[in-house]
Amino acid sequence: MHRLTSVSMLIGASVMLSMTACNKSGSGGKKAKSSATGWNYNDPKMGGFSVAKSKDQQTGPGLVFVQGGTFAMGATEQDVMADWNNIPRRITVSSFYIDETEVANVHYREYLYWLRRMYGESFPDVFRKALPDTLVWRSELAYNEPLVEYYFRHPAYNDYPVVGVNWKQAVDYCKWRSNRVNEKMLIDKGLLGKTDINNQADDNTFDTKSYTAGLYEGIPGKMSKETKAQFKNADGSPRTAQFEDGVMLPNYRLPTEAEWEYAALGYIGQNPGPSKKEGKRGEELIMNKQVYSWGTNTSGLRDIRRGAWQGQFLANFKRGSGDNMGMAGGLNDRASIPGPIQSYFPNTFGIYNMSGNVSEWVLDVYRPLNPIDGDDFNYFRGNKFQTTYMNGENEPEKDSLGHLKMRDVTDEESANRLNYQKGDVINYLDGDTLSMVEYGYGVTSLVNDKSHVVKGGSWNDRAYWLSPGARRFMQEDMATNTVGFRCAMDRVGSPEGNKFKTGNLFKKQRQKR
Repeated sequence: MHRLTSVSMLIGASVMLSMTACNKSGSGGKKAKSSATGWNYNDPKMGGFSVAKSKDQQTGPGLVFVQGGTFAMGATEQDVMADWNNIPRRITVSSFYIDETEVANVHYREYLYWLRRMYGESFPDVFRKALPDTLVWRSELAYNEPLVEYYFRHPAYNDYPVVGVNWKQAVDYCKWRSNRVNEKMLIDKGLLGKTDINNQADDNTFDTKSYTAGLYEGIPGKMSKETKAQFKNADGSPRTAQFEDGVMLPNYRLPTEAEWEYAALGYIGQNPGPSKKEGKRGEELIMNKQVYSWGTNTSGLRDIRRGAWQGQFLANFKRGSGDNMGMAGGLNDRASIPGPIQSYFPNTFGIYNMSGNVSEWVLDVYRPLNPIDGDDFNYFRGNKFQTTYMNGENEPEKDSLGHLKMRDVTDEESANRLNYQKGDVINYLDGDTLSMVEYGYGVTSLVNDKSHVVKGGSWNDRAYWLSPGARRFMQEDMATNTVGFRCAMDRVGSPEGNKFKTGNLFKKQRQKR
């Protein structure tokens, strides 16, 4: 889940402080000095402490920026299911990135190709465990064998959302995508060569954490003089890139339930962008509660704008019993199954199919009620904290697949902390001894620590489930033909986006003599 080592957190904090000092004393480079000590940065003659120039975070492939803010998380429609599992409450979500579209069949096939190429000979089970379950299309009283055979493989369905993927497979895909994107960024920088990919297999495959821990030695590419100067130690020897250098991106991951719901609602004010007039501010910009993700265009299911699209459905869903697409010559949404990932009406953040097409996995572990007294900043349930595994020589190791070994944080390590006292806090305030709540999985309920939240309606759902506040759950090792997923990424830097500053910066007051 949130897997940060105490070492990396300490280094990250110290570098952030140094970068702040660097920004105050210069723009970076050899002449930049520490405002705390006066020593030069990036100067081999003065210790060689390397500080990268302050820079904006690049937008990773496939992502769109979602500016964070406050919103009322929870159900907006009448609770016709009588679940009472999403009572509205106001929370704040940090800025983040999320995929513009759902992950498509072609994207997932690219992932499988890479797994077979790297591990197919020595570890064939890795490839087999990642295969989507195409049998999810079967039904006792339906002829869906063509979809079993062709939906995932035929090029006609390349841009359709992948289904039959369980939660664990989706999490593994996000990790793979993180490594491939960062590897490409290192190749573009010349820190790795394009031929390096041909020498990878088994435990010698690129993994971002293994690389930054010094456990992956790739073949360097052609570097510019500036890059060579930046990536060298005090003694002049070359070094690997670290996250502090700003070359690599944060990890791709599944969005949290709060992030997914916030992105789906698309609450965004009329801000004109980075200029002298930054637009109006304040909670007045929050719209009235809306039912679907396209609330700024219409409150209903059809397009109300005058023109060729007037009256057309804005999402892919099931209109009624036996009506998945409408009458010939006048189809409702022009899709009997999931449609292409860039079809239907995007919301104000420019994100497609947050209502309809396929439901989506999110990161959270499901509980019937989100605690009213839970965190109101970046709410998330599912933390099982981890740290880097250290061997007998107090050194990190990588596993047989090239990934950095991690271990669970123990309760003993957490006991004296002020912010948490256990390593596994999935059941915090709901299922632990403090809450006095027990879930008898398979006896009195279907809820346990492997139950994960599913958001958004699908091609085979009625309109009720299209509301971003609606929520369901499924076991992490199960899959259906109505559930897919999309990835998200943390945002570092200004919460308003690139070219914006953080905080309200006022001029110094003139001192009286």
